[in-house]
Amino acid sequence: MNAFDSTCGGPASPFRRQLLGAVPAAALAALAPPAWAQSDFPNRPLRVIVPQPPGGGFDFVGRALADRLAKPLGQPVVVENRTGSGTVVGTEAAAKAAPDGYTLLTGSVSNMVLNMGLYKNLSYDSVKDFEPVGLAVSYSYTLLGRNSLPFNNLADLVAYAKANPGKLTYASAGNGSGQHVLAAALWRQAGVDIVHVPYRGAQPAYADLLGDRVDLFFDLTPTTRAHVDTGKLKAIAVSSAARNPMQPGVQTINESGVVKLDLESWFGYFAPAKTPPEVLARLRTELATIIATPELQDTFRKAGGSPMNISVADTRTMLARDVQRWTGLIRAANISLD
Repeated sequence: MNAFDSTCGGPASPFRRQLLGAVPAAALAALAPPAWAQSDFPNRPLRVIVPQPPGGGFDFVGRALADRLAKPLGQPVVVENRTGSGTVVGTEAAAKAAPDGYTLLTGSVSNMVLNMGLYKNLSYDSVKDFEPVGLAVSYSYTLLGRNSLPFNNLADLVAYAKANPGKLTYASAGNGSGQHVLAAALWRQAGVDIVHVPYRGAQPAYADLLGDRVDLFFDLTPTTRAHVDTGKLKAIAVSSAARNPMQPGVQTINESGVVKLDLESWFGYFAPAKTPPEVLARLRTELATIIATPELQDTFRKAGGSPMNISVADTRTMLARDVQRWTGLIRAANISLD
């Protein structure tokens, strides 16, 4: 046992105090563990609020991350589906939760960006009320058309719509859904009159699209794949900035030359504002490690997603930019849910 070991658990010896006093403060700081390592967080289970029912994109990503986060944290991470008013009820619950790191939110473009424009009196502010923990994956939308439509690309579609105002229809999974907002913004910027037909969910929209009772429908690319690959519906454009590897032959909206517009539905974790920095540091470190694993990235790619690698600072910038941009587009298209 050396001189340092002999003092463990008791007062420092004069020799030890003298030696420590000679060590520069900067050196001691460099040897110190990270702030979060000195905390007892977490010492009980965490919950992740998913603001939509089981089975959708929110739930898939929320559970994929939760299942893998439990091991490095040493505590269960329980997914709680809090539904109501689209994604508002669950997101509001997360915003009002104690900022202690034990409640996280699965956030996406829907609840963190589009709601800010859709509701004039929203009960939360996604920029002020949340801290980003990490974004994991994004999904593009594909514009589908019934097979009997006389065009195969966006430029021809828009030309037809301009010559035939009010003759084409587009479906959505409901007023204010991502499918609705993206399409409405596109048609307004392109200067065409295409009639909105809202449905209660995607399945009845697909039924009418396949039955030639509605003309067009934007949906997440992974969901559209089966219909396109079997030749039942045609893919006209994708909403991502770059072509989607799942549908490499389909032009982006930007490539069409009609308008400059892109939207991808990204997903990740957020924490309530004022969560302690050392707790955020722990969560961000563990989540970043999980997101970077080849196994999880492969899982996301097989599901049609694009794995993300973006810093916390860049996430904040992107969120603020997207909120400002899409709030303007939504209000210009006169879409409101309150």
